[in-house]
Amino acid sequence: MHAIEKILAKNSGKRSVQTGEIVTAKIDFAEINDLYLQTIYSFYEMGGETVWDNERCAFVFDHYAPTPDIKSAANHKEMRAFARKNALRFHFDTNCGVCHQVMPEAGVIYPGMIVVATDSHTTTHGAFGAMGTGCGATDMATILMTGKLWFRVPEIIEVRLEGETPKGVFPKDVILAVLGKIRADGAVYKAIDFTGSYVEQLNVAGRMTICNMAVEMGAKTAYMQPNRDVLDYVGKRAVRPFEVQYTDPDFEYAEVYTFDVSTLEPELACPNSVENVHTLASVVAEGEVLLNQGYIGSCTGGREEDLAVAAKILKGHHIPEYTRLVVVPASSQVMQSCMEKGYIQDLMKAGATITTPGCGACLGAHEGILAPGEVCITSTNRNFPGRMGSTEAKIYLASPATVAASMIRGKITDPREYL
Repeated sequence: MHAIEKILAKNSGKRSVQTGEIVTAKIDFAEINDLYLQTIYSFYEMGGETVWDNERCAFVFDHYAPTPDIKSAANHKEMRAFARKNALRFHFDTNCGVCHQVMPEAGVIYPGMIVVATDSHTTTHGAFGAMGTGCGATDMATILMTGKLWFRVPEIIEVRLEGETPKGVFPKDVILAVLGKIRADGAVYKAIDFTGSYVEQLNVAGRMTICNMAVEMGAKTAYMQPNRDVLDYVGKRAVRPFEVQYTDPDFEYAEVYTFDVSTLEPELACPNSVENVHTLASVVAEGEVLLNQGYIGSCTGGREEDLAVAAKILKGHHIPEYTRLVVVPASSQVMQSCMEKGYIQDLMKAGATITTPGCGACLGAHEGILAPGEVCITSTNRNFPGRMGSTEAKIYLASPATVAASMIRGKITDPREYL
């Protein structure tokens, strides 16, 4: 079996499972973000009284942090009351950050577990050798009542990433290149196992970036075999003992895609689709792309490593007049560490606006949304019309390094010129 199949088998009390089988599995941790107040209503409508385990579920206030309107403030009020009533051990309020960042920091994510959250980018946690997937309010209410959820055992495809990336090519460029080939519907309800020499040496932040965007190909979940960086990270934080699952050597994948990352260049996902991927050089060759805003943040591009490379590129420069750069650290821990190392100060000196850790404008709610006709380059994960504000705005997805370099000139620019 594959490691993901072993996780599903273990949590469903079976010796083995196979593709297409329906299983009911125990959930090791459940997370509800502040978009999903309906979860509480569904919980009570189905007869729920108290959550199945107050140490295995949490609310994270990240999409509307701090609240930008009365409705979201009222939602937070009701969710806090539910968390307090159930004495949840973990509650991440508006001072914490994005769910996919704060949960690993808190030690509730570890290899061999199943984590389900009301957020499609829960595939992020495959970076830790966990099975992470998203669900809706009704399924989440079922989990809060029973601690279980049904799954169809997914087909598993291998995305083998071999080689070393050249200067100026980052994990975001790698996953965009993969997206450009597999496309937005190429892995619907499949699991993606990222393997190869590139993955084996990749740090935690890079792994999270790649697994995060697996869902942009339709993936049910993502997976990477934990390496030493992951085990060191989790070992210092995990709130429970964990067991790493390993794929049997004779396992046969449903599909295999192989990429030589040493041949890659900085990539862009151009408007208005994550699969509309082109090399930065080819886009620039067609003409200048002038920018109104740059954005560095989110569960894809707001970690310390992301802010560090942006600060390095922007140090000694200043963004052009009438442009703006919004920087949203993924968590308060990330923000504090970046302040201690001077990255925040360097970014501010370059003209960046630093906002509260959280999702910010990634979902078009607040803290940097776009006006009609504006053009933004961003380290976030989606660029369909209306994602960051107006449906008439244009969004380019890129690495944090590309965003930073582009904001020096106010137009899309190759980061290799500044590294």
